[in-house]
Amino acid sequence: MSITTATIQDVRNAESVIRKHLSPTPLIRSYRLEKELGFPEDRHVWIKDYGSSPTGSFKVMGALNWMANNLERISDQPVAAHSSGNFASGISYAGMRYGKRVIIVMPESAPQVKFDLTRSFGAEIRTYDIATDHETGIRDQLTRTIAKEEHGVQASPYDDNNVIAGNGVGGLEIVDELKRQGRTVSHFFCPISGGGLMAGQSLAIADGFPEAEIIGVEPDTADDFAQSLKAGERISLKQPTGICDGLLSYDVGHHNWPVLKKHVKTAVTVPDLQTRQAMKWVYDRHGLKTEPSGAISLAAVLTEKANLDGEGDIVIVISGRNVDDDQFQEWIAELPE
Repeated sequence: MSITTATIQDVRNAESVIRKHLSPTPLIRSYRLEKELGFPEDRHVWIKDYGSSPTGSFKVMGALNWMANNLERISDQPVAAHSSGNFASGISYAGMRYGKRVIIVMPESAPQVKFDLTRSFGAEIRTYDIATDHETGIRDQLTRTIAKEEHGVQASPYDDNNVIAGNGVGGLEIVDELKRQGRTVSHFFCPISGGGLMAGQSLAIADGFPEAEIIGVEPDTADDFAQSLKAGERISLKQPTGICDGLLSYDVGHHNWPVLKKHVKTAVTVPDLQTRQAMKWVYDRHGLKTEPSGAISLAAVLTEKANLDGEGDIVIVISGRNVDDDQFQEWIAELPE
């Protein structure tokens, strides 16, 4: 089966869509992290904070671009999608902006903040038990049933070229800002799960800074991409686990894999404890409350999962902030130094 893939031109085309709805998210220089890493004055570290979006994560970019490019197909039908929570609020926001009904399938154990955000934009939610999904496949079954019985149009949270291109607009923001300042990039760290964020970001970063090493970061108990890189083909996990609820896809998408294989040559894995430590680090030093999936790339840098030697700046993606406060406080409490 021939798979079409998103291109840098698709990302550029998506930018005009995104700008109708969203301002660029902040690119924050981390003086604290430069000092922590012992960098010389001419090397900077940047944090791209997608948590400042109206839905608290990057997912809204891909969702808006998907919606804009499927309006004729949707017509007066509902949109059906499954999501661990962030695409749920993203596609719900897009549905609100374009006046479309959205029905979301979410794990019943998703953070309350993700339920609240999704409902705040007008979506309907159906839930499933994620603990047994690897055996029952109920998530996909329920989503397909909604699409069939309610004559809906199904949206993928990551395995779709419009989603990839929309997510890549954030990468264009990074490239444009750093080029404006006359900077170069040696390393780019980004979380990877289904691959919708990393595929889009890597298209933009590879085009703007072809010398940059693009590094995918995963939980060590959900490392399908690392295994796929090693095998040279997509590997699926039976039951990915861990606190990074946004990074527990079974495998990377069909449309994502060719882009990832071309542009992302390195994958590193991080245990949950180090992710929790990174959550505390960025909260204490930058005042940013992040969800685990959002902090995992920072954890990879703090724990030196990759060799940072070279010339040029480091860019670290924080993909989202949507975590319940009581759970956040529990995760960052009583951590070993």
